[in-house]
Amino acid sequence: MAFESSIPRSEMIGCALCYNAPCDKACPYMIPSDTLRSIWFDNSAAASTELPDKNVCITCNAPCEDACVRPHAVPIKEIMTKLHDEVKPCHDLPKPDDEALLRSDFCGVPLENPFLLASSVVSSTYDMCARAFEAGWAGASFKTICNLDIHEASPRFSAITGDSGTIIGFKNIEQLSDHSVAENMEIFRKLKARYPTKFILASIMGQNESEWEELARMCEENGADAIELNFSCPNMMEEGFGSDIGQVPELVEKFTAAARKGATIPILAKLTPNVATMSPAAEAAIRGGADGIAAINTIKSIIGVNPHTYVTAPAVRGKSAVGGYSGNAVKPIALRFVAELGQNPALKDKHLSGMGGIETWKDALEFLLLGAGSVQVATAVMQYGYRIIDDLKAGLNYYLSEKGFRNVREVVGLGLDSLSPTTDVLERDSIVYPKFNPGKCIGCGRCMISCEDGGHQAIYLDENRKARMDAANCVGCHLCVLVCPEKAITSSGKRVAKR
Repeated sequence: MAFESSIPRSEMIGCALCYNAPCDKACPYMIPSDTLRSIWFDNSAAASTELPDKNVCITCNAPCEDACVRPHAVPIKEIMTKLHDEVKPCHDLPKPDDEALLRSDFCGVPLENPFLLASSVVSSTYDMCARAFEAGWAGASFKTICNLDIHEASPRFSAITGDSGTIIGFKNIEQLSDHSVAENMEIFRKLKARYPTKFILASIMGQNESEWEELARMCEENGADAIELNFSCPNMMEEGFGSDIGQVPELVEKFTAAARKGATIPILAKLTPNVATMSPAAEAAIRGGADGIAAINTIKSIIGVNPHTYVTAPAVRGKSAVGGYSGNAVKPIALRFVAELGQNPALKDKHLSGMGGIETWKDALEFLLLGAGSVQVATAVMQYGYRIIDDLKAGLNYYLSEKGFRNVREVVGLGLDSLSPTTDVLERDSIVYPKFNPGKCIGCGRCMISCEDGGHQAIYLDENRKARMDAANCVGCHLCVLVCPEKAITSSGKRVAKR
């Protein structure tokens, strides 16, 4: 089994991931767009199992490439040939016939799969939730319900993008649901009537104990399956709301207890990452009657300063504000907090719903491995649409099948035992040297520059401009592995004693 066999996203970086893709219409075999999207979302393995046994692309004149909205930007024929000839042979296990392996639960409430929409604009209306449910999402954390008078700014989003133009980090100054409580209750009733098996997680925010209690009661009475207490929104206009609560364990406990008075269904506290550690607030929530924790919400941030106007983004009539940061860039921070909660004995057997930068099934798996029982997605949906659920489910389903797991619950927490919050437990008497592949080396010297100026002066170029290692100087830091643009340097995988 070689599950690592895949095609990197970099090979199709020019793909626009079109709606109703023209390449599909041009292809006589109707192969390209869904398969290309699967590659983009790190799902080559499952996608390869659905290709025809015969490589139909090898003799095709590639009308798909001619139809591309970015002509010849994506070498579709070459990519499909690699997928068929290099990836497919490594994954001879057929795609599972159903999604039974993905069935999970949320505090005992059944889930079709562990994938939920996070509380945000992606889950803010009946129509949006309905379309998401139809697409295959197991449920949604509805955009936070409150009695506040919400008026949004415009524009309210900004982003940091990568070389391909895709969003790496995303900032928002958006607030809570701008529908009335009565309107949102009507949405819950309609959703539950039409989609009785879908999971409705009602996100709420009160202004005092009586509001927390009343909102919780109303959500349960109108069809919510569970309640998420928003103690973490960083974008509130007034002090004493959102993340201001999540930073004070005493307030978390008090308002959790208030919500518990109003509802019998499961309650999760959604906590802020704008703290040094999350455990004090999490433990307070449990004392207040919460059944679990949701983490993380967005991180307080500033994205850029305009060098001409001196205003940060997004600018609103010459002003801006600190806002919430999300997207794939925050995933390492989110995983750190989820792991902290997963390792906390006080939270044993409590449900953790993880979020923060999830785009692919592998991202989701990492949260599960560190203790999350469900995962929530927002920013990736804002960028790519509800359709990403296809690859989230297919990729995770295939992984579970190929690894021999009987259910997704079996992977929850498997990564916790090997993780330490500090580095003092790490063995330091051996080295894993990098391995150089001269056949892939293009002689750019990037590894040498990085090692010379940011490492230990252990790499040089030979007379043929091929990278070579001076083992006497190498300390096994693997900086060269990370910077090589051709992936011509890998880990040797062999640990040897230090000289």
